[in-house]
Amino acid sequence: MRATTRPARRVVLAGSAALALALLTANPAAHAAPSHAYRHPGSLVLVGGGLKDDNAQVYGEIIKRAGGSAARIGVITAASVPESQDPDADDPDLCSNSACNGRYYSALFERYGAADAQWIPIDLDHTANADDDRIVDQINSMTGFFFGGGDQYRYITTLLHGDRHKDSKALAAIRAKLAHGAVVAGSSAGAQIASGRDMVSGGDSYEALRDGSGPGYFDDPTRLGYIPKGGFGFLRSGLIDTHTGAYGREGRALRLAADTGHDRVYALEENTALVVDNPGTHDERITVLGTNGVAVLDLRHAHAHTGEDGWSLRGARYTYLTDGDHYTARAWRPEPAPDKEPLTPHDSTPVPANGDVFYSVANPDGKPYALRTTARALAARSRTSATATTYENGPRFTVTLTKPRGFTAWSGAADEPLTLVGLRIDIAPE
Repeated sequence: MRATTRPARRVVLAGSAALALALLTANPAAHAAPSHAYRHPGSLVLVGGGLKDDNAQVYGEIIKRAGGSAARIGVITAASVPESQDPDADDPDLCSNSACNGRYYSALFERYGAADAQWIPIDLDHTANADDDRIVDQINSMTGFFFGGGDQYRYITTLLHGDRHKDSKALAAIRAKLAHGAVVAGSSAGAQIASGRDMVSGGDSYEALRDGSGPGYFDDPTRLGYIPKGGFGFLRSGLIDTHTGAYGREGRALRLAADTGHDRVYALEENTALVVDNPGTHDERITVLGTNGVAVLDLRHAHAHTGEDGWSLRGARYTYLTDGDHYTARAWRPEPAPDKEPLTPHDSTPVPANGDVFYSVANPDGKPYALRTTARALAARSRTSATATTYENGPRFTVTLTKPRGFTAWSGAADEPLTLVGLRIDIAPE
């Protein structure tokens, strides 16, 4: 299983869960809730993982939406292992636990111009803090929140009371802040936890296509699992998946959506944000920011079937949005950025072969973003279809990409396809 990307170094500041709570208690006036009231729903900034510390565009967007130079960011890293489980907890260069990750992100937000950024001391070592009124006061003093990466199920354990799946006081306070204008951001597990029902809990694409999905959290990281009650439910207009192209997760995303009756997936790429205005309303509107993109998988007219040879899916659509593109969820309408131009392909050469469309961990020569590579290669050519296959067999799955009527591709300054709208995708066993 590929590990979730984490920064290699951490900025060290004084602090621990106990100290943070003590400071909060000692100076409550410093954490008084803002006096102004927001007049509109808040927003989400969800990153597909791999958020680099030099991504000024995304960090700047979070800070801007939290109030600019007056922004106060609460950092929640409960998806990380706690200090008690980190063998490098005492090494500032190697530690990767909730406390040192919280300090790292707090320092980073302040470096990018936030007035204040504080770790919210909730993790597996301090689950009781999620229902501590002093923590609620700290949350109420914030104008934005950032959820770090790790394992999204730890967020369920710490903030949703585990199997009870009931808001802790801390989560209820964050939910109220979002409803009144705050920004809630997250990366990797911190984006995944924004999901509504049927939140993915693990799995690889080939095993997902071969074996299907099941409710729960499994020790086998290749098995496609999901949490029926979902995550925090901040974004409900589609399933969410993260690290999509970097880990070849498009196959598992399509299988999970088909198995659970969802007609849309937001497949988030690394170091790239899905920015959602007015989440959960009829005016929900999305913008993509970053170096990669977001695939919107549309299953409204797709049909899944399991036969003697295995599982198949016909009629799904693949739309790939990149920096500056917009998307209106209610209307299912993508809007390429105004600086992009419609692409008219003239290349008639064959689309290069792709024998590992979902970037298998078993392939030492595999390449990330394999499905996107084939999709863009097809868009750049006058060909109407292209096929790719999984690396594994038994069965081997063939992925067919077709340009249906209405398909469009949009290019940037280099005249290369960047944004793709409405490519058909079919999956079948051989």
